[in-house]
Amino acid sequence: MKGFTRECTKFSLCGLNCALCSMRVGGYCPGCGGGEGNQSCRMARCSLEHGGLQFCRDCAEYPCGLYAGFDESDSFVPHSSRERDLARARELGLEAYTAELDAKLDALEELLRGYNDGRHKTLFHMAAYLLPPEDLNAVLAELHGRAELDSAAAKERAAAASELLEQAAARRGLSLKLRKKPQKG
Repeated sequence: MKGFTRECTKFSLCGLNCALCSMRVGGYCPGCGGGEGNQSCRMARCSLEHGGLQFCRDCAEYPCGLYAGFDESDSFVPHSSRERDLARARELGLEAYTAELDAKLDALEELLRGYNDGRHKTLFHMAAYLLPPEDLNAVLAELHGRAELDSAAAKERAAAASELLEQAAARRGLSLKLRKKPQKG
């Protein structure tokens, strides 16, 4: 979108963690961090109309009508933690929050590199998005401690990682599945 730029492309206007999005890690961003020509983000258009705010939460009208139903389902990333993540970024400060995202991204990249069998990419992204870095690092440490995984097939490595991530999520009362948009009618 002409005239729209972001200082922090790891964390979106609306509070989504772009750094952990499967699209961005794949090299493409369809959201507000997408750069010139990104016409799809209605939040980016609204930001320009309101003086180029870096985060929607800084607007006097937040939350506005653009957020009606926004958190009821997920896109490429979960929306369920968006409000919590906005609050955490405000509490820690953007620099510390993006450092936390970087730690999660490191864990995600290790999961994708060493434990993905081609069928667990979404689960790994969800885990990196929703779990704190200490949980992700504990899972990776346990995986590294399992010598039998060194020579295991990709499917077995992925199953072990998936099981440990699901257990970590369950301990926090989280689901590692994207929520689909409700059917109309």
